[in-house]
Amino acid sequence: MQLFEELDVVFDPTPRSAALNMALDEALLESSARPLLRFYHWDHPALSFGYFGKFEDVVQHEIDRDLVRRWTGGGIVFHGRDLTYALIIPASARPLPQSSRSVYTLVHSALRDAVRESGCQAELATEDAPAISEACFARPVTADVMANGRKIAGAAHRRTRAGLLHQGSIQQVDLSDDFAPGFAHALSQQFDEISVDTRLLDRAREIAATKYEKTSWLQRR
Repeated sequence: MQLFEELDVVFDPTPRSAALNMALDEALLESSARPLLRFYHWDHPALSFGYFGKFEDVVQHEIDRDLVRRWTGGGIVFHGRDLTYALIIPASARPLPQSSRSVYTLVHSALRDAVRESGCQAELATEDAPAISEACFARPVTADVMANGRKIAGAAHRRTRAGLLHQGSIQQVDLSDDFAPGFAHALSQQFDEISVDTRLLDRAREIAATKYEKTSWLQRR
């Protein structure tokens, strides 16, 4: 069963800074009236780390990567060659799954199916691996997507009154050119492609300037 009856999809072609990518996801959570899936890229090698992460765990990468603290949780994720996406589920969407774990499993089940359609065998992790590192892709957790014994997709959530933000990364796997639309189709048979307009981009720049670009946000822990 597909997760949504309808879905807006943004295939964002413009590589953006780490702060602006995070801000765009937040702006979309503020404004989206329907479930929305955004695929995006980075204009420099970057590193994102979860809201509850410690800056001291990532500061050594500051010399060669843009660092950004996510609004969502989770561990350390290296960005650059990965395919990154955000799924926004507005509070008005019904039925909205009550459990974050349920959302995680449903979204990753659709992602696993799309990976298989792309020509790679993939499964969902059935249990949490031991915590050996703060790096997200070094530690699979239940319902992460696995291929050839490696974690290839992980994600993190943020739930607010506006809805739920799910940010994910896919890496360490070769995907076909039709993977992204295939993932969208796995989530909803009916999706409409939309673009990032000027109003949304202006709002994202405002959020980036007042939050994600601030040293106080980056180094808060």
